[in-house]
Amino acid sequence: MKSLCPPLLILIAGPYRSNTDDDPTKIAANLRVMNDIALDVLRLGHLPITGEALALPLIERAGSQRIGDEVFNNLFHPISRRLVGKVDGILRVGGASKGADEMMAIGRAQEKLLFYSLAEVPVATPDALIPSA
Repeated sequence: MKSLCPPLLILIAGPYRSNTDDDPTKIAANLRVMNDIALDVLRLGHLPITGEALALPLIERAGSQRIGDEVFNNLFHPISRRLVGKVDGILRVGGASKGADEMMAIGRAQEKLLFYSLAEVPVATPDALIPSA
């Protein structure tokens, strides 16, 4: 059995736009992977978050017209960079991504817990576990 720990706030860091040519279908698939893994992290008793969950609604409200425009670029990665300072750990998922790699580098510099697979994430204390559907 995995070791137990208190519930952690864990940033899920993976590719969003990388290798998609900004194709909305490919971007949605990348987001789905991160959200699926976030659900797995929740079921381990932790609180997962993605930078996209915070940034995308704000980017839309700020008036972004398309992925990669000035409004998008001024908010997307800066929000995730700030988020790294608030989390306990980061779980790196998926394929190549400069942004996700940057989040891991920032996390390393800030001495955050770094996980490179879901199997490395400890189980939270039993009272924090979320049952599977």
